Amino acid sequence: MNESWREGNQVQLLINGEDYFPSVFQAINEAREEVLLETFIIFEDKVGHQLQQTLIDAARRGVRVEVLVDGYGTADLSSDFLLAMIEAGVRLQAFDPSPKLLGMRTNLFRRMHRKIVVIDGETAFVGGINYSADHLADFGPMAKQDYAVRVCGPIVADLHKASLKLLDETSRVRRRATAWQSRSAPVEADSAQASMLLSTRDNHDHRRDIEQQYRRAIRTARERLVIANAYFFPGYRLLREIRNAARRGVKVTLILQGVPDLPLVRLCSRLLYNYLLSDGVVIREYCERPLHGKVALVDDQWSTVGSSNLDPLSLALNLEANLIIRDRRLNQRLHDHLLDLAQAHCKPVTLKRVLRGYWWRAPLIFLTFHFIRRFPAIVGWLPAHAPKLIPLGPAPETVQASDLDQVKHP
Repeated sequence: MNESWREGNQVQLLINGEDYFPSVFQAINEAREEVLLETFIIFEDKVGHQLQQTLIDAARRGVRVEVLVDGYGTADLSSDFLLAMIEAGVRLQAFDPSPKLLGMRTNLFRRMHRKIVVIDGETAFVGGINYSADHLADFGPMAKQDYAVRVCGPIVADLHKASLKLLDETSRVRRRATAWQSRSAPVEADSAQASMLLSTRDNHDHRRDIEQQYRRAIRTARERLVIANAYFFPGYRLLREIRNAARRGVKVTLILQGVPDLPLVRLCSRLLYNYLLSDGVVIREYCERPLHGKVALVDDQWSTVGSSNLDPLSLALNLEANLIIRDRRLNQRLHDHLLDLAQAHCKPVTLKRVLRGYWWRAPLIFLTFHFIRRFPAIVGWLPAHAPKLIPLGPAPETVQASDLDQVKHP
């Protein structure tokens, strides 16, 4: 497991795109030397265009800008959109781009799902928010509810190292390591003395790290456990820890999707309701808009914010990154926000409602649960491949049409 706790960090909770995008874009506008950005999705909408222009402006004033997108999540950017960044000096790369087979994408699994931004080795952002307009309220009823944090302090060096490590391991381009000093840029922080741990998930040395951090924290819970997670279908060991916490008197609240962006995911989550409700777990479905968050808190100090859902893709296949945070002020702010969300915008799930028709659904629940539990192993039977990056820069003359096509139509 990743076990390097860093003391004395500043942290600010960012809720939805209204908080996140202005903060990220301002930080990039103030960058002097380097911007590293990883994301699952960039859409060619008003948010994507604002990000594009912000990165172009940074590159033109001499900042080294490296952008890593997922070859599946970011699939439909136009050549003009990409070339504008490349010509300005932005190094844009796609993780595991693959051509279509018979018109269908083949790179469905083992995605780069992390959302990290590191600026000048001083400021970093971690969370679940992609660069798309559906993270803003004015998108409409399907606007996503999501979270991130802005951090400064010693933890930024770990995030910087993690980003460069991913770039170096999967790219043909080797980078000169930068000896960043532990600097701190002032921010409007919820806390200035947070202890933090970066927990990542990959398919090599850290396959279970994020899940183990969850299980360890839940095992120590004494008073309260709140999990707000978009795609909830954890394995049995994590489910057992949640149930056992409720059994020993911990107030356990799950906030899950009530307005699904992927209906099948909500159906899978509901297969677990009987198991959890029967032992006193409180389940509330968030019904104002789709929940896309991946946050949790335990008692009055432990919190996590990041990209990892609690489902087989995130816990066993994708590349993910969560910050584990020990800080009372951030924990309380997140708790107050989630409590308000649960009371004002959620529908309670009752055991009576879940048990209605349970007799005929029980075999389906059993089969589905065990199939999904073994889904990562089933995927492992497929032909293995080494995920790679396709560099699209740094200069226009190095860009190949085939490279652009792979990112545009992976």
